[in-house]
Amino acid sequence: MKNILLLALLLFCSGWVASAQTTTYRFDFGSGKVGKDYLAVGAATLYTAERGYGITPAGTRLVSGTSTARGALKSDFVTSGGPFFFTVDLPEGNYDVKLLLGGGKEGSETTVKVENRRLMLEKVVTQPGQVVEQTFTVNVRTPQINATERVSLKPREQAYLHWDRQLTFEFNGSQPTICALEITPNTGAAMVFLAGNSTVVDQAEEPWAAWGQMLPRFFKPGEVAIANHAESGESLRSFLAAKRLDKIMSQMRPGDYLFIEFAHNDQKQKDLEPFVGYKDLLRNFITATREKGGIPVLVTSMHRRNFSSTGHINNTLGDFPEAVRQTAREENVTLIDLNAMSKTLWEALGVEGSKKAFVHFPAGTYPNQNKALEDNTHFTNYGAYQLARCVVEGIKQSGIELSKHLLPGIPAYDPAQPVPFDQFQLSASPLVQVVKPDGN
Repeated sequence: MKNILLLALLLFCSGWVASAQTTTYRFDFGSGKVGKDYLAVGAATLYTAERGYGITPAGTRLVSGTSTARGALKSDFVTSGGPFFFTVDLPEGNYDVKLLLGGGKEGSETTVKVENRRLMLEKVVTQPGQVVEQTFTVNVRTPQINATERVSLKPREQAYLHWDRQLTFEFNGSQPTICALEITPNTGAAMVFLAGNSTVVDQAEEPWAAWGQMLPRFFKPGEVAIANHAESGESLRSFLAAKRLDKIMSQMRPGDYLFIEFAHNDQKQKDLEPFVGYKDLLRNFITATREKGGIPVLVTSMHRRNFSSTGHINNTLGDFPEAVRQTAREENVTLIDLNAMSKTLWEALGVEGSKKAFVHFPAGTYPNQNKALEDNTHFTNYGAYQLARCVVEGIKQSGIELSKHLLPGIPAYDPAQPVPFDQFQLSASPLVQVVKPDGN
């Protein structure tokens, strides 16, 4: 009995919560009547640790308003002419989020991101006075693996929004307008874990982006939670050494998925041969997943922006993509050939047009940017979104069970005919960093 009490105390002190959470969190935005069992959030309700929720001051100024819609939840709202942030202290786990959006006399247009700019809702438009309900499912995580082990975070990760026992919302768009917010634990959603590098990670700041942070936008609410554990600069080896795979395995249940995409940093390791050591490392990830009853999916790494004189993409990744293809065949693992799709995509965009998909900006585009940004590895929101569409198309064509959880009506995607840049719109976040992420 004494040992049990000691273990319970140790878990409590470490901040690690093993049991499922059951509390529902409800917030009514605006200055009017507050809904029953809801907490009032006004335009000046700033986050404090004591309160455990509130507006964080990184965004634009908020104002409260009222509408003609009936009911305490719909009759008032907060709104802004630009992005703003709202944070809630939450235990680790998966949550269903229900939002009531709109209500203003001028209508609204709201895009919702969470944590490190993870895209959840895209350009939800309401007409004047209209209030709509939107839902999505989100994952909240901490570095703790168990009572004694933690993920070894890099110094920059200490400031990341997805390791902090909180759920942070970024309400963006031309006129984001929020009436109410409800957060309910979801213990039944299938989890899709992502393991990878800077081309997959939830990039924390503009103008950088990666396909993993765009993926949640394409899945049905309540059914799937995307847990993106990728990090810039990672290789298969360093991912293991930092206990990132251990963290994933500590949460994996039968039927969950692990998407694995590396190569950019692995190829820099001179002692790592693609068809021997690299394939062995991939098998370690596959075996660990299957031992938990999970389903591994291999994703070949996309090409860098490197064109020949004839306008074709040069392969700068050597034999690493082919090693992934071989491993998929040998281990009977689903393969999404993002390498092949990205070649088609970059060539369709062309030498100049593809710069819009990568971080190419003249000096002075962003604050404190004294030099031009010319990065042929990392993506803009536009490039990351196109790659996410490629991954979604790969899921659909693979026929795996996960494809049934995609949102209905997603049109087929042909990387040979990408959406033109001038027809793409995704509200940029206010958080900016002009230092290039690790990896090249």
